[in-house]
Amino acid sequence: MSAYLFTAFALGAAALLPATLAHAEPDNRLAAQVDDVIRPLMAEHRIPGMAVGLSVDGEQHLFYYGLADIEASRAVDERTLFELGSISKLYTATLAAYAETQDVFALDDAASRHLAALAGSAFDDISLLELATYTAGGLPLQFPETLEGEQAMLEYFRDWRPDFAPGTHRLYSNPSLGLLGYITAERLGQPFEEAMTEHVFAPLEITHSFFDVPADEREHYAYGYSASDAPLRVNPGLLDAQAYGLKATASDVLRFLEAHRAGAPTASLQAAMNTTQAGYFTLGDMAQGLGWERYAAPAALEQLTAGSALEVVLEPNAVERMTPPLPPSTAGWLHKTGATNGFGNYVAIAPGERISVVLLANRNYPNAARIEAAYRLVERLRAD
Repeated sequence: MSAYLFTAFALGAAALLPATLAHAEPDNRLAAQVDDVIRPLMAEHRIPGMAVGLSVDGEQHLFYYGLADIEASRAVDERTLFELGSISKLYTATLAAYAETQDVFALDDAASRHLAALAGSAFDDISLLELATYTAGGLPLQFPETLEGEQAMLEYFRDWRPDFAPGTHRLYSNPSLGLLGYITAERLGQPFEEAMTEHVFAPLEITHSFFDVPADEREHYAYGYSASDAPLRVNPGLLDAQAYGLKATASDVLRFLEAHRAGAPTASLQAAMNTTQAGYFTLGDMAQGLGWERYAAPAALEQLTAGSALEVVLEPNAVERMTPPLPPSTAGWLHKTGATNGFGNYVAIAPGERISVVLLANRNYPNAARIEAAYRLVERLRAD
């Protein structure tokens, strides 16, 4: 694994000069290609710091730019933790799919079958799969701000009524996939964080990913930054770990992606990852997997950005269920965006090109810009 560190002289500076270069040729060419894409991206969007991970034909490369903490002039490096936002959903979906391999439940089961508190509610007719694909019937993007505590959360779900028949419309939702993670942990008989560590992190040798950053890692926890450059960190919330709460290094995220692309170390985890990459509902050119959004080859940039536009993210859209599901593909494009108020991230896998991409940034900037940057990197690597 190769690693590079770049640092900016000032926030928003167009010139990002190399501070250290860990390896000489042939890595210099790849570093220059990444630099040509990331420098203007950071300058245009005034991004203080970024970590970029690339895997090309199984060889992993990591690049570090700018500052994790402006006030302390602390550079982004290999131990910097970024808030992943909704990229966390990929991990939750993987854990749920793993639970299915252990006969804990079937994803087609009704949600209330596995959470007694929801018996007699709308969730008698909503499957775990529909929770996983945001097709439960219109669960909102966020919980109401006034909602506090686990009991109030369960009462909210019990009282909630869908706006659409389950499985007919997609509305992106933290409570939806968050509830899937909650039920998964309940059925595994472990706290969510413990279940994730045992069944996903440990087999993949993921060692620098945290839901609650421990004291001895807090110096490596980057600050996110608002549009006015105020330092930000995500606030705790209901089902935050399950939906948007993971903090991780770029190398850990790249390791997770590579397991999805190249193969997991156990048969159960491989089966789970295959399940997450299947396509269950279609919306335009996009097929919704479990966390993953997938596009057939050749995936055009315009298709990828259209599928992550605000009207797709924030509005209900009619979908069509794929029966049987589309199997995992060795071509096309898999991706996921993720953000908190201070961070903007993107991950993608181009299976046919044997490429994985991780872009982590400590400013929330538009999805389209993230997708285009990753796409341009893959184009350059494909040309080589």
